[in-house]
Amino acid sequence: MTEEKKAEETKTETVKVEEKKEEKKVETKIELSAKMKSVMETIEKMTVIELADFVKALEEKFGVSAQAAMAMPALSSGAAGQAGAAQEEKTAFTIVLADIGANKIQVIKEIRAITTLGLKEAKTLVESAPKPVKEGATKEEADKIKAQLEKVGAKVELK
Repeated sequence: MTEEKKAEETKTETVKVEEKKEEKKVETKIELSAKMKSVMETIEKMTVIELADFVKALEEKFGVSAQAAMAMPALSSGAAGQAGAAQEEKTAFTIVLADIGANKIQVIKEIRAITTLGLKEAKTLVESAPKPVKEGATKEEADKIKAQLEKVGAKVELK
């Protein structure tokens, strides 16, 4: 190869690499209203502790939960007691199929009715018990599913 071709290929490769870098840098920007900008400025001025308290207040007021990957501050003994009390009032349950019992086919049918699994996936789930059937279910939903499965002879645990 001539030196000109090598230089040209190097330039082409460099351009391709730069184009890929530029593609990765593309960010979607959200336009904020005046109110949103004001709130954002206020939040930027808050300390971490103030922000944590603010998030807790929002969670309580609106009945929601902020699911962020944030480092939890060390709990004091009083806060640890409150955290233990909060765990007792569980709102999300995991339904675990502990044992299928004698009616394997009926259990598979119920699993298919409860979940969106196909026949093969439901059969695999049932045969690999103990296995979670559904996660994040409400108390009422968990009790209903437990009753359905126990009706056909399966043993179910709520966690």
